[in-house]
Amino acid sequence: MRTHLVDRVRNLGILAHVDAGKTTVTERILFLTGAIHKRGEVHDGTTVTDFDPQERDRGITIFAAAVSCDWAGHRINLIDTPGHVDFSDEVERSLRVLDGAVAVFDAVAGVEPQSETVWRQADRHGVPRIAFVNKLDRAGAELDAAVESIRTRLGTVPLPVQLPIGREDGFTGVVDLVAMRAYVWADGADTFTDLPVPDDLRDEAGRRRRQLEETVAELHPGALEEFCGEGALAADTLRGALRDLTLTGEAVVVLCGSAYRNRGIEPLLDAVVAYLPAPSDLPPVRGEVPADPAAPFTALAFKVNATATGRLTYVRVYAGTIGKGDTVLDTTGGRTERIARILRVQADRATEVDAARAGDIVAVVGPKGTRAGATLCARDAPVVLEPPTTADPVVSAAVEARRSTDTGRLATALARLSEEDPSLVVRSDPETGQTVLSGLGELHLEVAVEKLRRDRGLEVTVGRPQVAYRETVAKGVTGLLHRHVKQDGGAGQFAHVVIDVERAPEGEDFVFASTVTGGRVPQEYVRAVEAGCRDALLEGPLGGHPVTGVRVTLTDGATHPKDSSELAFRTAGRFALREALRASVMTLLEPVADVTVTVPAESVGAVLGDLAARRGRVTDQTARGGTAVVTATVPLAELFGYASRLRGRTQGRGTFTTRPAGYAPAPGGQAG
Repeated sequence: MRTHLVDRVRNLGILAHVDAGKTTVTERILFLTGAIHKRGEVHDGTTVTDFDPQERDRGITIFAAAVSCDWAGHRINLIDTPGHVDFSDEVERSLRVLDGAVAVFDAVAGVEPQSETVWRQADRHGVPRIAFVNKLDRAGAELDAAVESIRTRLGTVPLPVQLPIGREDGFTGVVDLVAMRAYVWADGADTFTDLPVPDDLRDEAGRRRRQLEETVAELHPGALEEFCGEGALAADTLRGALRDLTLTGEAVVVLCGSAYRNRGIEPLLDAVVAYLPAPSDLPPVRGEVPADPAAPFTALAFKVNATATGRLTYVRVYAGTIGKGDTVLDTTGGRTERIARILRVQADRATEVDAARAGDIVAVVGPKGTRAGATLCARDAPVVLEPPTTADPVVSAAVEARRSTDTGRLATALARLSEEDPSLVVRSDPETGQTVLSGLGELHLEVAVEKLRRDRGLEVTVGRPQVAYRETVAKGVTGLLHRHVKQDGGAGQFAHVVIDVERAPEGEDFVFASTVTGGRVPQEYVRAVEAGCRDALLEGPLGGHPVTGVRVTLTDGATHPKDSSELAFRTAGRFALREALRASVMTLLEPVADVTVTVPAESVGAVLGDLAARRGRVTDQTARGGTAVVTATVPLAELFGYASRLRGRTQGRGTFTTRPAGYAPAPGGQAG
């Protein structure tokens, strides 16, 4: 019975580029599963998952929202994730606890920059996906073009299992190539009519079904055997092979529809149940925690949210069962926490439940110190799960309370913000004494500051955003010697190190190696030298920025029989690398972003000129109907205020998206 329950759970996320329609897809799923009784619209600000006032004002998803619903005897725990690059850490934390995902693509635009970014995030986490090509009712919509962009830009094998019935505004339904049936939606209808394949599409449907069988047979040994023996694949064989290929990530099933017109959502839900994994289909987390409600309790906290009614900690239960009143161990924080309430969340609403079991995603009330990324587990079976990674901030701004009496409240509110969103970093500038808030982009900081104003009632002033620079080695030094000797009456300190410093291989932040022979520096002291070097990387010689792209080699050293210690060698490593960096030729690096600008064709010249003035390097330019799409690499510092400038140059018709593209040398940023 336990296995049956876990088998009938699907934990999935909705992933997409901003404006591809994922929130509308989520809304239609909730309506069709009976979780809500009225369809909301993004443009009306009435959707369930975009419940935050800022999301409704801006018309975009900012915060990952969890909802639950039931379909065909299965419990679906669904997370609607942000599509804007500034909130990619919300996507990262969500992907860490999901078993599968639906990637939503615009039928006109195909794979867009942020869809590619979230796809790569899902690749890193090994999350199986199916694809939904949305907005087939739009002018210029083309399923085959979108499928081809999935193949070329994402490097996967797309397996379209549907054929659209009608084009653009005449899109009325799909032919299911597995069942070879037509599903047609009448205007305003909530459900489809199941019909035979229309006569005018029978040949095309047969050709595409044959093409699907051939592609699946090439990838799946079991399907190949039946295909060679029978000359075709039975529907059940095809479904089983599609599921296997989805779970292994060798291919992606592609469905299509129009969420806004409520067409294609039921087949999408059927595909979620048929092809995406249950918790029990996946390997035990960390290799040792099985998805079994009878195993010791293990869960990962992936989101913390302070609400008017208390602090909510969102957890994915990987194993065991947790009940109200239970006490659990927070192994990350090293404390015990009591679970006062367990909530099954519907975005900003919740239903209290008595227990949560393996495979569930719920919110708990009670833990006071648990942070996002922490492991909660049974006290007698401690375990630590790998937390989600957090991106380094690239934009900072000074934040001050307008009234001096609010300084303490501001500090508390900022601490709460960084607790809820670990990608927001708060620090005090030692030179100016200002409080500095750092995040992943200009919009990220805008949203954080607006939360201070709306949720906390604080009046704040914000300085001009500044980007996070880095420093790197252009030309290093060899044979730099540093002796650390300290005698102050007690036990002394002695460490002698010789290091070479050079640029690290492309893509490496820091590489450390030792060529010391003959035991002149014991291994534990070598590790201490490496730790000291990492300490030195926090501040570079050009402007105190973090240092990246450095290779350090320990070539020689000496010890003292009494006074040498790991502390002494760590100190020596830190000072040695600092001296070496001051002696090296250093380069200042600035963050850059890949920018994709979509504008009317007549505005291209003005947009190209503006990008050039912002030190942008155009990498691609294509025409799409009456619009042009320009891709460029632009320093992040030059993009502040770009949204309003673009609107002005295109009469409000231009749009753009960005994604991080690493770091590049800043002009005039070399010294040494």
